[in-house]
Amino acid sequence: MTDHSLVATELSAGYDGKAILEGLNLAIPSGRITAIVGANACGKSTFLRTLSRLLTPTKGHVLLDGTSIHRMPARQLARTLGLLPQAPIAPEGITVADLVSRGRHPHKSLFSRWTRTDDEAVDGALAATKTFELAERPVDELSGGQRQRVWIAMALAQETDILLLDEPTTFLDIHHQIEVLDLLTDLNRARGTTVVMVLHDLNLAARYADDLVAMAGGTIHAFGAPEVVLTDQMVREVFGLESRIIEDPVSGRPMMLPIGRHGSAGAGANRR
Repeated sequence: MTDHSLVATELSAGYDGKAILEGLNLAIPSGRITAIVGANACGKSTFLRTLSRLLTPTKGHVLLDGTSIHRMPARQLARTLGLLPQAPIAPEGITVADLVSRGRHPHKSLFSRWTRTDDEAVDGALAATKTFELAERPVDELSGGQRQRVWIAMALAQETDILLLDEPTTFLDIHHQIEVLDLLTDLNRARGTTVVMVLHDLNLAARYADDLVAMAGGTIHAFGAPEVVLTDQMVREVFGLESRIIEDPVSGRPMMLPIGRHGSAGAGANRR
């Protein structure tokens, strides 16, 4: 595994002339797990799409090892940086095995043959995501949770040093959410893969990430270790929510308890 630097400098981006990101600066910690959190429409997915070259910035640059990703050949970039976007679409009728095999395309030249290394990468990705038994089934016949795990398998088969995932736990029940996050942690610890993921669940983000990026209004509100970033002030300013931060009894990391108008100890006092 090679250490790579992925840096956003003065990054601005948006859609149809509407700015979403404004002057964003961030160096992604190499070999670590970074979770991007924030309220809906704050720019999390836009940031990830810009980091992966799916979206061209209006200003600034994304630099991979000091070179703009927009100046790199697509195949070279795809051997280093992989992306699992939100709601990816599979070709109609494609089987799970064929879809996961597409993760190997950046490693193949026009005339190169499929090798045992490719087989091992695909089989390992299927096994890791517990989708091996689905290999011959059409992707469009799977449940939402099964389909999400298959897409993650394709990203794993790509065997990149940097892996970007936009809400990888979408459609998954809590059991499979934990399995996926454990899997990404295993990948990070065993291979040193740099993992950057957008997550909605603040407590899972704080438990699994080495670093948190809290975004608000297209900018970075806070960045650092979960113990530094996840505070009641941050939750109030970024999410507009009152909360209490305690120690997670399982991980020892910070844990956010939301305070709403109902559900607290005193809120049910007048119930009959």
